[in-house]
Amino acid sequence: MTRVLAVDWGERRIGLAVSDPQGVIAIGLETLEVSGAVQAAARVAEAAREQGAERIVVGLPLLMSGERGEAAEAAERFAAMLERQSGLPVETYDERFTTTMAGRIGGSRHGDDALAAAHLLEGYLTRLAG
Repeated sequence: MTRVLAVDWGERRIGLAVSDPQGVIAIGLETLEVSGAVQAAARVAEAAREQGAERIVVGLPLLMSGERGEAAEAAERFAAMLERQSGLPVETYDERFTTTMAGRIGGSRHGDDALAAAHLLEGYLTRLAG
């Protein structure tokens, strides 16, 4: 298994989480304050390098029906930009319930983004292991 960086992407705030090297545990990192997709991609690529990530997963905010809306399309554009910027493989993963779960568990509004990234990563790692 390789170390994976998870991204709960937003236009102003980005939550980050990373897996342990065995791909079992998701560890919430930080929430980045950003001003645009270009800056966001650069900062996430830097975080991936710092964490030794070998792949990145970006939350895909599908509609409750499972269809792609404007937010999902924006996340897909960001994922493509991040792949070019980082040089790492970047995947998207359904995040419909991660932000809701993070808010129910508690924490500050800004802390919820990193917690949502950790939930996203847990789901992703579980799918890979299954």
